[in-house]
Amino acid sequence: MSLKDPIRSPIPFSRGNVRPLLNEIIHALDRLLSDDEPTVIDLASLPFAPGELEELEQTLGSGELTAELDALGKSVIRETGYPGVWWVEHRNTGGEVVGRYIEITRSPEILMSQDADIGAGRARLNDSFESPGPELKEEAGK
Repeated sequence: MSLKDPIRSPIPFSRGNVRPLLNEIIHALDRLLSDDEPTVIDLASLPFAPGELEELEQTLGSGELTAELDALGKSVIRETGYPGVWWVEHRNTGGEVVGRYIEITRSPEILMSQDADIGAGRARLNDSFESPGPELKEEAGK
């Protein structure tokens, strides 16, 4: 199913949130392609009727990439069936959903290494490179 295919809601009391949200995603993809402008949609801020969130998730489908993070709870970041559209869900240590987003971007921000982390990793690598490893210490002791 493409985003332009008609969506027929099986939900009898739907508030009609899925179709306008898909339209917003289409426009966000246009902005990403034309201006390299990412968009984040906070799904918790929308008044979904019962079943609409599941309908949205089913409509967007699954893509090729999924990443899981475990930091103060589990986060799952997965590409939908539409490249550039990501389903991002954060849970606390008790497993409760604390954030659910649609990100329209080339790569979700949470997956990008931060400069401070890169610098700390570089320092550790440099320290291990400069200090003699076990094989060098053994040769020096002969």
